[in-house]
Amino acid sequence: MRIARTIGILFKHLYRIKVDTSLTGNHVVVVGGNSGMGLALARELLAQGAAVTIVGRSLAKLEAARKHLQACGTSQFEQADVTFEQEVQALFERIGQLDHLVCTAADIGGSYVMLQELERSALERAMNSKILAPILLAKYASPRLPARGSMTFVSGIAAYRPRPKGVAVAAINAALEGVVRAMAVELAPIRVNAVSPGWVRTPIWEDVAGPDTEHLLAAMAQRLPVGRVGTPEDIAHAMVFLLGNGYTTGTVLHVDGGHRLV
Repeated sequence: MRIARTIGILFKHLYRIKVDTSLTGNHVVVVGGNSGMGLALARELLAQGAAVTIVGRSLAKLEAARKHLQACGTSQFEQADVTFEQEVQALFERIGQLDHLVCTAADIGGSYVMLQELERSALERAMNSKILAPILLAKYASPRLPARGSMTFVSGIAAYRPRPKGVAVAAINAALEGVVRAMAVELAPIRVNAVSPGWVRTPIWEDVAGPDTEHLLAAMAQRLPVGRVGTPEDIAHAMVFLLGNGYTTGTVLHVDGGHRLV
């Protein structure tokens, strides 16, 4: 009876423990935060009281993001091409300490072609943006992250449900997930995760499908169990979970509307 009573008291104590998942006051660097999923994440983080630094390659897009986010809170903006090591190193020297890193940037539009039409230059741009860049970002961000910090990257449904024209993207997304697992082990206790979105309505579709975009998205919406394609906000909410949950690492969080099931 005494042992049972002791166990009961212990469980009551553990039940009262509250895990702080708040991002208020945290400094989050969002690479690719000037559009699409990254911009949606920046809005959500600012709403939660986080300090946000947005990194992008295009000055015009950074300025557009600045105007878009003016009403949401104060953000910092940094221009850098994160596929170049010297620029990444200089970026984090300017930024200093941070609590979390998220990278949503991708240059994959030119790689969505049939295999016989795939040009090496497009393949290399895609690989640089989704494999090389995350590795470089992790290399220079990790020394500036606290033990409770995290890094989150974006893979995608192509690794699981590839379509014609998707050879390059399928390979790259699958490789990135391997990188995430390896970094979660090597950089522990810093947490490293990935979000794997399904089809999400973002500007990248203009590069991938052009005038066929609406037809393709509507057809996919009819197939998905949830009856719609994703929004940038859907992915942003998943990223916020990964940033705040201190017991999740080396994980690929699928936010795909059930796409892997159909």
